[in-house]
Amino acid sequence: MRDNTQLLSNGPFVENRLSNGLHVSSNHVPYVNSIAVGIWTNAGSREDPASMSGLAHFLEHAVFKGTHSRDYITIARCIEQVGGYIDAYTTKENTCLYIRCLKEHGALAFDLLADLVCNPVFPEDEIEKEKEVVIEEIHGINDSPEELIFDQFDDLAFPKHSLGPSILGTEQSVANITTEALRAFMRRHYTAKNMLITVVGNMPHDEVMLHSEKSFSGMYTSRQPLSCVRTFSEKDYNTFFTRQKKPLFQTHVLHGRAVPRNDRFFYGLLLLNTILSGGMSSMLNLELREKNALAYNAFSSLTFFEDTTLLNIYAGTDPENTGQTLRIIQGILKAETLSEVSGKELSAAKNKLRGELVMEMEKMTHKMSKAARDIFYFGNTIELEEKLAGIEKVTSEDLGQAAEYLQMDTDASTLIYESDAG
Repeated sequence: MRDNTQLLSNGPFVENRLSNGLHVSSNHVPYVNSIAVGIWTNAGSREDPASMSGLAHFLEHAVFKGTHSRDYITIARCIEQVGGYIDAYTTKENTCLYIRCLKEHGALAFDLLADLVCNPVFPEDEIEKEKEVVIEEIHGINDSPEELIFDQFDDLAFPKHSLGPSILGTEQSVANITTEALRAFMRRHYTAKNMLITVVGNMPHDEVMLHSEKSFSGMYTSRQPLSCVRTFSEKDYNTFFTRQKKPLFQTHVLHGRAVPRNDRFFYGLLLLNTILSGGMSSMLNLELREKNALAYNAFSSLTFFEDTTLLNIYAGTDPENTGQTLRIIQGILKAETLSEVSGKELSAAKNKLRGELVMEMEKMTHKMSKAARDIFYFGNTIELEEKLAGIEKVTSEDLGQAAEYLQMDTDASTLIYESDAG
């Protein structure tokens, strides 16, 4: 029987560098008629100046306001009128601009992305208007407690560390952003050796290299060392238990911890997260929803940063059930609880995670993004087959050791949003 994972592409990712040092990684998928092209910067909100949080995210918005050859309307229309789309996002550590389009419009995709990151003009009137747009984005988060609680948890957990501030910044910090600050951030971080192109779809690698060299060869090349130096130690993490009053009906609970990066436990932690929150049969869903009817929405999130790993558990519940909900979450997270996962449960978690990874790789944009995250985190792309093998090798003992590692260096923290009624 043929291995279906081999049908997802025409082989592994191929990686090269342009003459200016820009890293290019692509995967030829001849079975589709489209491509996904992303240009990535190894800089996110962790690189924001202390006095100007939200700068990296605002820059992601600002480059769409016009270049030397395109105004903001032309930027949007030139790819949409040929049936493609363009989007962008910023994380704590990276910024991405990407295009999905039909394969015959690949040259346009490369040219447009290069124009945005190499030739933005930051027109003052458009920048001032975009500040209002981003402030409305902040208002939207503030009106969404299940999103806001994650931002505030990070702020409390890392009060003096670059992981703490919100990606969006604050109303005041966004208002203080200047075009000079935008240009300085680009000069420091948007350089060839600090950036990456990833391409997935129906475009052979030699063609990817031709388009990349043509469009990005003029990118600024700094002689300075790479701009991002990220470090984490236990002293950077602040343990807390905080309750805040909000105009809410539900109570929102977020419980989590941070540990230093240790790749030995990478696949074990992925499987632990799947056991906690991987579908209707997961621990959190069974304990909080099915057995005790405490929550409609409960899930865990696992985030791998360059120097640390964060595990959080969220639940929304009735105010009268807050204590019971938190006790169940704390009980589930105990190392002895997670170490007692049966072989049958571990096998089921492996199948869930395998299915998730394989199905994700059938989406061109997701596969393009996953390749970039691998390169920034591990230094190279990790092929699907290697990931599946890593998952399969995890034993019950490995799972127990990963659970114990989560609780070795730092205590868990809790943030609770309570109703201000009554």
